[in-house]
Amino acid sequence: MQAIRTFLFYLLLSLSAFIWGTLSLFFAPFMPFRARYNFVVRSWCRFAVWLTQAVVGVRYEVQGLENVPQQPCVILAKHQSTWETFYLSGAFEPLSQVVKRELLRVPFFGWAMALMKPIAIDRSNPKAALKQLAAQGDERLKQGAWVLIFPEGTRVPVGQMGKFSRGGAALAVNAGLPVLPVAHNAGHYWPKEGWAKHPGTIQVVFGPVMYAEGEGPRAIAELNDRAFAWVEATQLEIEGDRPGVSTEAVSHSVDKL
Repeated sequence: MQAIRTFLFYLLLSLSAFIWGTLSLFFAPFMPFRARYNFVVRSWCRFAVWLTQAVVGVRYEVQGLENVPQQPCVILAKHQSTWETFYLSGAFEPLSQVVKRELLRVPFFGWAMALMKPIAIDRSNPKAALKQLAAQGDERLKQGAWVLIFPEGTRVPVGQMGKFSRGGAALAVNAGLPVLPVAHNAGHYWPKEGWAKHPGTIQVVFGPVMYAEGEGPRAIAELNDRAFAWVEATQLEIEGDRPGVSTEAVSHSVDKL
């Protein structure tokens, strides 16, 4: 039965992406950027989160909402699945995230994504990618957008931690802004490998905002290490279903982020 639900989920998700992407190409170019983001990204990503819950039974709880600042900053999030991309893109607006440059060439989906001012980098050239992240990320922050970084660079299986790239911390330090660390266990229910989706409740935890102590490479490294340590410790708690996160959990229904 769950296999049928998963197939139905992907069918509806793909169909909705095609419809949303097509409509976006016709209407979004004529909208102000914030309205465009809400129409193209935020509304569809919220729909995707709702669809995940309604069809395959993946719910979520959020802890630490009081830690989210009023002003945009750099979000450093654990990366295990596609779910957290949907959730965070629907929760923050406007939000700019790092994408592979070639994704913008994908018909409909990529064309619509290009309208959202993502940070497009060339992953085949790491040095160029860092420069692109620094330049485009700084521009997005000045424009009042949140910037989402997955510092591990790729989806990492449950129970493992990838090394944090310093690009996100460097972006925050150079802009004089904090980082907001995010931990979650979405990989339990939306695994990196395969198409299967498992019903259950994802735990999402927003950590305290972290500021650099000083400037320069040493401050960047220290901030990056601090964010990594918090995410690693929080992952150990939520992936093992052990108590210890002191913030109050808030359970969300299908129509609320």
